[in-house]
Amino acid sequence: MQDDAPPSSIVPLKAGFARAAKPALSRRQLIAGGIGLIGLSASATGAYASTVEPSDLLVTPYAVTPPNWPAGRKLTITVIADLHAGGPHITLPQVARIVDTANALQSDIIVLLGDFKAFYSFPIKPIDDPLWGAELARLYAPLGVWAILGNHDWWHDLHGVRSALAGARIPMLENDARLLGAPGQQFWLAGLGDQEAHWLGRGRFRGIDDLPGTLKQVRTDDPVVLLAHEPDIFTRVPPRVSLTLSGHTHGGQIRVPLIWPHFVPSRYGARFAYGHIVENGRHMIVSGGLGTSVIPARLGVPPEILHVTLGA
Repeated sequence: MQDDAPPSSIVPLKAGFARAAKPALSRRQLIAGGIGLIGLSASATGAYASTVEPSDLLVTPYAVTPPNWPAGRKLTITVIADLHAGGPHITLPQVARIVDTANALQSDIIVLLGDFKAFYSFPIKPIDDPLWGAELARLYAPLGVWAILGNHDWWHDLHGVRSALAGARIPMLENDARLLGAPGQQFWLAGLGDQEAHWLGRGRFRGIDDLPGTLKQVRTDDPVVLLAHEPDIFTRVPPRVSLTLSGHTHGGQIRVPLIWPHFVPSRYGARFAYGHIVENGRHMIVSGGLGTSVIPARLGVPPEILHVTLGA
C-alpha cells in the first residue's frame, strides 16, 4: 500500500518564480514521529521520576477540625512517614534536610510513622543505623517525638531499627496510648503495632496490631489521635478517634493515570491511597511519605512532610 504523498513537489509563486515545497509528512512518517515523541517523552518522564521528583521535599499543610475535637483546643502535628533512609534519594544529607525542615515547622508534636530504612532487590549503599538515628535525635517538639514501626521495619531489620530509635531516645508506641498536653489541652496519642508485621506469603500477613486493646487504655474523655502505619485499619476505627494518621502507600508513588490505583499497597485500592479522607464523620490523613520502595522513583507524589493543625 502506497503512502498518501502529495501529487506535486512544486508550489507556484509569482509569475516567473517557483520554489521547492517541503514535502508533506506521510502517514508512516507521522506514526514514526509520534512514536519517537512518545519515546522521548517517556524517557524524559522516567528521568524526572527517578532523579528529580524523589529528591524534592514539600511541606503539605492540613487544617482539620473533626466533629469530636474540642472547640478552641489547637494542636499542631508534624508527620514524617516512610523515611526509607539509605535509598537512592534518601542520603544522610537528605535526612538532615528533612530533620531541619521538620524542626522549622515548630509543631507541638512530631510523629514518625514507620519504615525507617530502605531495602531493595538491587545493591544500595545503606546508612549505618547510628547515623540516621543521630539525625532523628535532633528532632524536637514540646510534646515530644513519637514513633511507630512499619512493615519494612519488621520484615528486614527489626533489631537495627529498634536500636536506632532507642539510641535517639525516641519512644515507640506499639499498641500503646499516652495522655499528653497541659490540663485543659490534653489529648491521647495512640500508636498501633504493625498490621503486616509477619509476611506469610502470597499477599498474606499476620499483624501485631491490637486496636481494641489500645483504645481500652484511653481512660478520659479527651480526644484521641491514632498512629497506624497502614491505612487499611481505618475501616475499623471508631468515631471515638478524632484523627488517624497513616503512611505506607507512598501516595501511589508512581501515579500513572488508570494504572496506579492497582499498585497501591492496600486491600482497598485507591480508597485510602493519599490525602485527607472523611468517611461517616471519621477523619484520616495519609501521607505520601518521603522515600521509595520496590522502584526507586516517584511521579506525581513528591516526598512530603505533613503539617497538620487540629482545631484551627
